Amino acid sequence: MKRLIGLLPEPSLRTQRLLAAAVVFTQGFISVTGAIVRVTASGLGCPTWPQCFPGSYVPVSVSEVPRIHQAIEFGNRMVTFAVVITSALAVLAVIRAGRRTEVLTYAWLMPASTVVQAVIGGITVRTGLAWWTVAVHLLVSMLMVWLAVLFYVKVGEPDAGAVVREVVPAPLRLLTALCAATLAAVLVSGTLVTGAGPHAGDKSATRTVARLKVEVATLAHVHESLLIGFLGLLVGLTFGLLAVRAGRPALRRLTTVIILAFAQGLIGVVQYFTGVPAVLVTLHVAGAVLVTGATAALWASLRERSQPEPIQR
Repeated sequence: MKRLIGLLPEPSLRTQRLLAAAVVFTQGFISVTGAIVRVTASGLGCPTWPQCFPGSYVPVSVSEVPRIHQAIEFGNRMVTFAVVITSALAVLAVIRAGRRTEVLTYAWLMPASTVVQAVIGGITVRTGLAWWTVAVHLLVSMLMVWLAVLFYVKVGEPDAGAVVREVVPAPLRLLTALCAATLAAVLVSGTLVTGAGPHAGDKSATRTVARLKVEVATLAHVHESLLIGFLGLLVGLTFGLLAVRAGRPALRRLTTVIILAFAQGLIGVVQYFTGVPAVLVTLHVAGAVLVTGATAALWASLRERSQPEPIQR
């Protein structure tokens, strides 16, 4: 294996970063296509796993499952191949480039987590789209987006001889970590709202999808309260970064997170009062991807890894 990798041309830093960006995109894109599967009731368009239908890995003509549902679910499964290919290419690139252990670790997490997601997806299908399996599926996707963004950042940093510097004091890093933890709680509560909501992923009269038996309004208020808490922490972090005169990268990324979080809140309010239309649910999931990725980028910006300044003689 090492000999085979050694035959490959050594990729430039630009190539490595492009592959890392492709990993981020595919990880986020498959989350959005998964949401499309759910809101179009195509979750069982391929009723078996890993095959689509018994004896076939591709859709077949059956009266019980509409063609459109088969196409949407099978299409989402095909996106998995894009995730696998970009992850594998990224791993090969950083190995061939001889990158440091930290970069290699993040690179290997991409294909490894994809395997985990494939297993969770199989469990989701085999349990008939039970709400908790769908929730876990989405939450793991958000974690993968977070790790993919960190991978992208790490790839762009220098390796040997680099100096690591904390950009902000420890209390502000702790506050940022608290923001991330609160975002995780927002995401978890959001999956609970979905688990009790109208989009079960399947509307077949012959199958009953297990749903969360809690009032949607109650869960929505919890979700909203956590989002407000997240925004409040971001405002506090803004004052903190301004007080210590943090660099532009951190402030720019924090501003991005705040704008995206406010947009997410607006989408959530509109979809709640308009009967949770499918389009807005999909946009809300896309927004969750963006907020998660932006928060990961913010976290990464609080630590700088750079080459030491040359000694002036």
